[in-house]
Amino acid sequence: MFRIGVISDTHNYFDPKIPRLFAGVEHILHAGDIGLPWLILELETIAPVTAVSGNTDDAGCNYPQIQVITLAGKKFLVHHIIQPGAVEEGLNDRIKRERPDVVVFGHTHKPFSSNVNGTFYFNPGYAGKSRFGMPRSVSILHYDEKGIRAECLWL
Repeated sequence: MFRIGVISDTHNYFDPKIPRLFAGVEHILHAGDIGLPWLILELETIAPVTAVSGNTDDAGCNYPQIQVITLAGKKFLVHHIIQPGAVEEGLNDRIKRERPDVVVFGHTHKPFSSNVNGTFYFNPGYAGKSRFGMPRSVSILHYDEKGIRAECLWL
């Protein structure tokens, strides 16, 4: 079993529960709206991190807009703003070309997990400070020979 921690929309806030919730993950994917680079350094004390820029991230931080990574034989495409089922044309072309097993995104602050046209789209929710009473979460993707299973962890 391979375990990936998935987080998004931290907005420069590192919840103290994250190290315990992500203990034992092999990798962490951050789907944007990170905040300053110190947050990625904190996550890297848990596991290696792949992160992308969000719409509120400072361009001076030089986070990439999109990342594609293969972990234990599964391909992940990470991008901040995606509307599953209505992906903007340039990004949709990239998804068709890369053929990822999983597309990880953030931005909406709401967990999402669904197969769309044969691709698994996943949003872990948001891990930043509480806003408007919305529930906060991170997630773990578990996968093995049987497939991928998402586990939502409430903060």
